[in-house]
This record gives sequence, structure tokens and C-alpha cells, in this order.
Amino acid sequence: MANPRRAIALQIHTQAPPIPAAAASSSSSLPSSLLNFLKRPASFPFLLSLFVLLTWISLRFHQPAPTSTASLRGPTVAFDPQANLVRYPAALHPTPIAADARGWLLDPVAAAHDAGLPGGALVCLKLHVGLIPPGGLRGNHRHHTCNETFVIWGAKTKFRLENADIKDKGYGEAMIAADEVAVVASAKSTAHALINMDVRPTFFLGCQDTPVNPNSSNTDYKVWKDL
Repeated sequence: MANPRRAIALQIHTQAPPIPAAAASSSSSLPSSLLNFLKRPASFPFLLSLFVLLTWISLRFHQPAPTSTASLRGPTVAFDPQANLVRYPAALHPTPIAADARGWLLDPVAAAHDAGLPGGALVCLKLHVGLIPPGGLRGNHRHHTCNETFVIWGAKTKFRLENADIKDKGYGEAMIAADEVAVVASAKSTAHALINMDVRPTFFLGCQDTPVNPNSSNTDYKVWKDL
């Protein structure tokens, strides 16, 4: 014989609780209240804000794949650690030296520092600008009292820098293309040379952090006999 108390308890647990009248009324009135609100002119700022938010979310998570920078900028920035220089495309932007189509402009000391080149001039106490004709040579010397930073452009140019870490030669070399701008750092007591390998003139700017007397024994000349 079934237990009447157990049957009553089972009926209590399985029977769904009644929904309060107030809650049911509130649930049914919510869509109509929202609809009435959206019909009012005051809802326009709300709808506009919602549209802007949804547009931002759509753009944020559905961005197109980026275009290859190699096809837009051509040659990439190149670092030559053996010659302690960095080369940039001269006519293309954006690069660290050319931010727009007007061309390139730089501070030699800041450019060498930003490129991470060690041993360059700390300040520009002496500044000189020069031209090297085709096949010409500048430098082939070392200054014992100053650090120097160069900016080189205009023609295919070879830059040589004394480097004791290169055992077979004792120097590093880098070739700067005619359409590139190079920033070079040469620490004191480090020999350097610029050789024009082109039919066009090479232009360069030299920045020294200590004035150098060319007649002083603090500079060694004709360091490399093959130049």
C-alpha cells in the first residue's frame, strides 16, 4: 500500500511554483515599454550611440589583412654591425629618417643613438660637410681624441671601419647604395674611410664631439695601405 505522505511530498516537489502576478505583469510589459521608448524622439541619441558602438566592434574584429610592407617600401632598413652603420631607403617613407614625401631629415647624433650604434659622437662640437668625386677617397685615418658620426648619401659608397673582432682583416666594410642614406658611428681611436664606387659624387656629413687639429699627433693618417 502506497504511503500517502510520500505521495504528497512527491507532488509538492514536482509541481512548478506559480509565477507571481506582479512578475508576470512586469515581464509582459517590458517589450511594450521598450517599444514605446524607441518610438519617442528622446531615443535617438541612444540608438545613435548603439549604432556607433556596433560599428566600432565590427571594425575592431573584422580588420582586413595588412598589405606586405616589402611591396610598399622596397628595401628594408639594414644594419651592418661589422662596419657599425645602418642604411635607410632615401626616397621611400615612412622610415626613421623619412616620415613623409618631402624627403629625409635627421639629427646625426640622435639618429645614431636611436639606431643603437655605439661609439658615435655624443654632441656635434665640430661639423663638416663634404663631397667625394667618383673614385675618390676620404678618411683612411683614426682620431684618438674624438668620437665621430657620419651621414653618407648620393652615390654607391664603400665604408670601412677598423674592427679588431674581424681577425682575418681587422676591419669591416659595408656598401651603401646610391638610393640609400647611411648613419655611421666611429669611436675614438678607430680608423675609418669612405670610398666612392660610383660615377656620381658621394656626399657626407661628419659630426665630431671634440675639435680635431689636423696637424696634431692625435690623428693617424694612411692607416690602410691598399686604399
